[in-house]
Amino acid sequence: MTFASPLIRSLVVSAGLVVASATASAAGLTIPAAGIQANSVLDFSDDALKSFNLRFISVSIEAKGNATVLDKTLGTYNMPITSISVSSSLKVAGGQASGSALLITRANDDDVTVGMTLANFTINYETKQVLADATPLHGATVPQMPLYNFNVATPLALKYKFPLTITGHEVLDKLFLTPEAKAFFMSSLELPAVATGLLDTTDFGTLTQDISTKARKPAVPTAAYVPAP
Repeated sequence: MTFASPLIRSLVVSAGLVVASATASAAGLTIPAAGIQANSVLDFSDDALKSFNLRFISVSIEAKGNATVLDKTLGTYNMPITSISVSSSLKVAGGQASGSALLITRANDDDVTVGMTLANFTINYETKQVLADATPLHGATVPQMPLYNFNVATPLALKYKFPLTITGHEVLDKLFLTPEAKAFFMSSLELPAVATGLLDTTDFGTLTQDISTKARKPAVPTAAYVPAP
């Protein structure tokens, strides 16, 4: 999946960037997106929600940092895109939602709260994976752990609006946990062995990216989310 160069150039201008040509040609660049209307919406699938609500799992999810709940019943969360990584050939290599987090918890067999925080999400288009800082409750963070593998369901479609606004829309689907994420979910949530099969087969939903060069006022905070000790 690639962004056409007019969108990239417009984003660069809108963000007010001054990038050295050597940096752009050799190593690509990172475009701040906190000041434009750029959002990534995670929409959990019905199967994922059913799994969350199973009696022997029964997890709860809270939006933290700059993430917000769009519809708790339907499991829909908005995470502002804070930066876009562009390769030297003006193709999108990744996007980040720094500062966004989801706290996922449950009561274990001893009625003790266990769980994890997933934060500072990154979409890597080269590996087709979603990554996140993964932290078990009161534990050490695994930086940018591969979380989901994904498929590009709706490639980016560009629309041009007079005089200078450009918008892009994309949908990623088939969000399946990586092996690392499955092991992390099992240990952090202290799930029973029977949950392994569910984690293997559950499609967790979709990620929808909508990007516009219109200004976001105020700009969204970009500091990385750090869970409480």
